[in-house]
Amino acid sequence: MTHEIILISMAARVLGLHPQTLRKYERLGLVRPARTAGSMRVYSPEEIARLRLIKRLVDDLGVNLAGVQQLLSIGEVVDRMRPLMTEDGFDRDDRWRRLGRELDRISCLLGM
Repeated sequence: MTHEIILISMAARVLGLHPQTLRKYERLGLVRPARTAGSMRVYSPEEIARLRLIKRLVDDLGVNLAGVQQLLSIGEVVDRMRPLMTEDGFDRDDRWRRLGRELDRISCLLGM
């Protein structure tokens, strides 16, 4: 199994962003790149995809970084909800309780 290693300079170039922007996104908790033994940032393909989403939200849709944080948080809740929509692994009552908790989290994130 091979892991693609994408350092900050390459990630910035591929995304059309300044490396300082990537550092800012990390400080805000929008991305969490791994670190090498020498403390260099290493971006996974998943982190690059997340950065592309952030870039699209900011550049194309005009969402500010606080809004990006909220949307990413909501997306994480939705990702946790997906497996609950299938029959596998959970009884019906447990699924409904868990779905209810996740919907409550979304409502809280939206200030509802």
